Amino acid sequence: MQWLGRMLLIAMNLFCAASARAQDGEFDPAKVSESLKAIFQFGSAKTKQAVNANTVTLISGTIGGTYVQFGADLASVLDNGNEFRVLPIIGRGSVQSVADILFLQGVDLGIVRADTLDYLEKKGFASDIKKQFTYITKLYNEEMHVIAPKTIRSLSDLEGKTVSVDLPNGGTFITALGVFERLGIKPKFVYVEQRIALEKLHKGEIDAVIAVQGKPSKIISQIKDDRLHFVPVDYARPLQGDYLPATLSAQDYPNLLAEREEVDTIAVPAVLAVYNWAPDTERYRKLALFVDNFFTKFPTFQNPPFHPKWKEVSLAAPLPNWQRFSAAAQWLDAHRIEPVGRRFDEFLQQQPAIPNLSSDAEKTELFKQFKLWESAQDAQAPARDHTAKAKAPATAGGRTEPARALVRHPARLRAYVVLRNHRQVVVAIRAVPRR
Repeated sequence: MQWLGRMLLIAMNLFCAASARAQDGEFDPAKVSESLKAIFQFGSAKTKQAVNANTVTLISGTIGGTYVQFGADLASVLDNGNEFRVLPIIGRGSVQSVADILFLQGVDLGIVRADTLDYLEKKGFASDIKKQFTYITKLYNEEMHVIAPKTIRSLSDLEGKTVSVDLPNGGTFITALGVFERLGIKPKFVYVEQRIALEKLHKGEIDAVIAVQGKPSKIISQIKDDRLHFVPVDYARPLQGDYLPATLSAQDYPNLLAEREEVDTIAVPAVLAVYNWAPDTERYRKLALFVDNFFTKFPTFQNPPFHPKWKEVSLAAPLPNWQRFSAAAQWLDAHRIEPVGRRFDEFLQQQPAIPNLSSDAEKTELFKQFKLWESAQDAQAPARDHTAKAKAPATAGGRTEPARALVRHPARLRAYVVLRNHRQVVVAIRAVPRR
């Protein structure tokens, strides 16, 4: 009994000492978060209900990809204690994410590739699947990276070669399969997670790795092997229906490209997608709460330290053949956020001296100048609401100075593509040096 009494006394002394340290500020885990402190002290069934009611779960992508970084950015900016929280989950590719949004309990939204739903329908795996999905916003274009030894100079050199296309349910697999099928090239595909695949490429166990990710891809930026390079992907006619032209530059990947070096490739849009919930459901309410928080704080994402691809995102950009989530459409309408195509039309109307601009190719050449004009518009109206726009400053002859420069030197730009649908203009332009 004396031994038991001594043990109890020691335990009480330790408890008191710990309490004293907490009061002195030496050690108090509860100070990490006042909201968590309240949950642990006063948590109840109502607390559980409130926390879950204001939390949305986002399925992102595979480790090392841009989707994961976007998920982390969303959580970093939007998390607000118990009032609102974004819970990102590492995914297993675009096809799996589509299935997770449809069937996995608790998944509210996800980042998927725009060509995924078309792939599932064309292959007969699903029918009318787009009716089950809506989108909150088009995010950015994902570039196709083909990494291989320098002996591989074109995609045709990969005929019969072993090529890793990430996991079998991923977006990289879908895009790679579509590109090679259209070009009539038949490599031997293997399905290996990207980090492991790059290690196998380094060891010479496979011939190429394909990664369709937003540049700069963190995992590709870490490659340090002088024997490897980017294989160009030409914007061939069979690819022009569903893909956009793009380039990879030394600014994106100084580890693989020399200064001012560029490599042509293609790109496909990424989409923030949700299930088509009815407006009177709890899941719809949670997603509407996400939309309000995300759209309101959106400018924050377009500044460091967040991923550079956020700068490509236009909340109002339409996505052909997709239906906008109604809460997102209502928010855009209420805040008068217009698609870029409408502003481009306004710009064209203010260039009366420029003749024959009816063709898409001519409009594409002007789009770059439009972006300069748009920047000037915003700079002239700093005191107004960010959605209000001033009129373009004109020079003699009714043209803006960028437009005059374009007319003087039209051969200095090469227009790759215009996709105009539902008043949308999607373009990619690359400057061609003066010869």
